[in-house]
Amino acid sequence: MQHVLRISRKIDYAIRAMIHLASISEGTVVPFREIGRQMGVPEDFLAKILKTLVDQGIVRSTRGPHGGYKLARAAEAISVLEIIEAAEGPIAVNVCLDDDDACARQSVCAMSDVWREGQERMLDVFRRTTLASLADRPRHEAGAAPVNLPSSAAVSTSP
Repeated sequence: MQHVLRISRKIDYAIRAMIHLASISEGTVVPFREIGRQMGVPEDFLAKILKTLVDQGIVRSTRGPHGGYKLARAAEAISVLEIIEAAEGPIAVNVCLDDDDACARQSVCAMSDVWREGQERMLDVFRRTTLASLADRPRHEAGAAPVNLPSSAAVSTSP
């Protein structure tokens, strides 16, 4: 069964890697194998994702025997939306909202406003949620019920 509104593995793994980088001491360089091991991300795929994040300017890489990756900016200054768009590009929940492929039926479509509002709300959550807020969240052990945090704990209150 296809889930069209599902977050891709690439986005999931990119966010996991960024959470790991945000959870360590600022400026510490982490080998990509450690990121993969800690966050359960396949190494081959992670290497490609980290290269993309470096190319997009949200991660820095250091070469050599003590090389690895670190955040390019403070975790407070990186939003989930920025990570998603760095990994996969702009988000559009329906092709009619994609600027490159506008729908000819948009002016008469009953769903156009619904798609737009849904997308804007989702983007707003991703835009307001900082990497720092995710790195600060308590993690639950495998098999345990997730911690239900109030919605205010999940997002930054800064504009």
